[in-house]
Amino acid sequence: MFLARVTGSVVSTHKVESMVGQKLLTVDPLRIDATLQATLKPLGRTFIAVDLVGAGEGQIVMIVQGSSARMTDETAKLPIDAAIIGLVNEVSAHGKEIYSSSTSA
Repeated sequence: MFLARVTGSVVSTHKVESMVGQKLLTVDPLRIDATLQATLKPLGRTFIAVDLVGAGEGQIVMIVQGSSARMTDETAKLPIDAAIIGLVNEVSAHGKEIYSSSTSA
């Protein structure tokens, strides 16, 4: 499981039947800035993930990948490798609040 920021959406008009109706979003994985330990920093990689929770652009989300992405009732039969399973409200580490959805724009 990892954190990521939703950066956009993907539209695919031709796909396998099981993927029809699935919302696809682009996400950039995040890590805690090793130097400042006070911010989340993008890793510079982009993934496409199936949205299971109604995420929107700019939100910080929890992602599962690989077989874990297919362990929900909604995704058990989907040919996917990444799924958004949660919206993040707050991240704290090293005794500091690193992210809060209530104070982020």
